[in-house]
Amino acid sequence: MSTSSQNKVAIVTGGSRGIGRAIAERLARDGATVVINYAQNHQKAEETVAAIKARGGQALAKQGDSANIADVRRLFEQTAAELGGVDIVVANAGVFWAVPTAECTEEAYDRMFAINTRGVFFLLQQAARHLRPGGRVICISTAATRMAMPGGGLYCASKAAVEQFVRALAVELAPRGITVNTISPGFTDTDMLAAGGTEFQQYGASLSPFKRLGTPTEIASAVSFLASSEAAWITGQNIQVSGGVSMG
Repeated sequence: MSTSSQNKVAIVTGGSRGIGRAIAERLARDGATVVINYAQNHQKAEETVAAIKARGGQALAKQGDSANIADVRRLFEQTAAELGGVDIVVANAGVFWAVPTAECTEEAYDRMFAINTRGVFFLLQQAARHLRPGGRVICISTAATRMAMPGGGLYCASKAAVEQFVRALAVELAPRGITVNTISPGFTDTDMLAAGGTEFQQYGASLSPFKRLGTPTEIASAVSFLASSEAAWITGQNIQVSGGVSMG
């Protein structure tokens, strides 16, 4: 077992499946007690907790809609009360769907920004209020913010805003020794990507010089590093964990 996050308390939003689950499992393997936040799928969250405990790690699941400010506040307050504090926050929860600008509805716009942008902002606010000195904040964005992707304007804009939140917060929290960074995955083999269909997966793989999709564990490895003491001199950065994805 790695000890890079030994005795730390980590909150991972959207931690019950996909990239979030891989991050939760990796941080637990690194020695952290992991709080897995989920919105609806209690069963998946408990399956992740069980998998972590089966490997000797420590984890618990806490329900809360990341788009609901009261739920986000409760998540931090309960974690601090039960576990003594918070050291690592990974803002991973998010939604994606591709929609051409001309066809986007107000409801789609509001939902995308409620979860991907507004929810993350107030999660970061709670992190700023609760993190112990030397803490770590890691936001999961997307390599697509550097691309011109048809139908991706809404999603990419919601994530690009988070990248700006990170830059500002990194400066604000530096006096407490807290680092704040973004990780931007490329096309990664998850249920979310699979929902776009086989052609979309093949298209994503074709954009990498490795000609394959990334894996959640590869994203989790980057999170593990940024959460560790070895990354104390890295802050305000956007790390592209994308397999060299390029639009040409």
